[in-house]
Amino acid sequence: MIDPSKAPILVVAGPTASGKSALGIAIAEKVNGTIINADSMQVYRDLRVLTARPTDDEMRRAPHRLYGVLDGAVHGTAAVWVDLAKQAITETIAEGRVPILLGGTGMYLRSLFEGLAEIPPIPAEVRAEVRARLDSEGPQSLHAALKHADPDTAANLKPGDSQRLVRAWEVLQVTGRGLIEWQKAPVSPGLPNPAFRLLLQPPRDSLYARIDRRFEGMIDVGALDEAKAVLARGDIPMEAPMRKAHGLPELAQYLKGEISLEEAVRVGQLNTRHYAKRQTTWFRHQFSPDLVVEKDLSQQENFNLEAEIFPFIVRYLLTAR
Repeated sequence: MIDPSKAPILVVAGPTASGKSALGIAIAEKVNGTIINADSMQVYRDLRVLTARPTDDEMRRAPHRLYGVLDGAVHGTAAVWVDLAKQAITETIAEGRVPILLGGTGMYLRSLFEGLAEIPPIPAEVRAEVRARLDSEGPQSLHAALKHADPDTAANLKPGDSQRLVRAWEVLQVTGRGLIEWQKAPVSPGLPNPAFRLLLQPPRDSLYARIDRRFEGMIDVGALDEAKAVLARGDIPMEAPMRKAHGLPELAQYLKGEISLEEAVRVGQLNTRHYAKRQTTWFRHQFSPDLVVEKDLSQQENFNLEAEIFPFIVRYLLTAR
């Protein structure tokens, strides 16, 4: 029996709308794999449409884990996901299947394989206190104060990044040490398993076109109902990570009568394209892929999975053990 810590893992990464889900399912069917979500927004059960989670038909084709497992009010973090992912990987290996990590949240993948700083948990009362301060003072003021209390961390944060500002203040208040100092400290062990990293980098024009089409399609299949349901909940903090899901802020503005639906779609598409650009940049500099696919996978007549991807993966799985 193989040592679970030596069982090989597959990683399918890339920007949003690059075709990861379809490719992941095809690979899972080929190698008896289980897909494990590595997307920071697809973990939330409240937003199936807006986060482009796999459909019921897709999830029937291969086992899927960590999709829709957190409530929208939960403050999901890299540490929370890493714990869930390690458990899912262990269980998948025990079932005799190949774990396939699939997603575009590069920081989650890096945290899993390289380890995380052992920052103590933040008490609920501290979270509430810091968020109340953000509401009363605003992010610009909070950032200015952080410059004096923790200049190193402040220098790495944008004044408008309220989520990371709140995190910086929580850590500083609980531990007396800055977030940057913690991140430079020794980390918990990363996942020891060998991994084959596949990166999707489709042409920019085709990627952006897919993003625009997908956003329009979301409107047709329930995105507005999802956004309305989130707005109706009174227990999701304004700084909750799920509220930053692409498309949700724009559709919320429309539902509040602040902008037209046409404008909400236009801005949502634009912001999603900007996000894809940031993802592409991150993976280019922070990821070390074993195989890069630069074609548009939706153009199947120009791409042959059996010839251009599967041989590399099968060979890796046969030799990595």
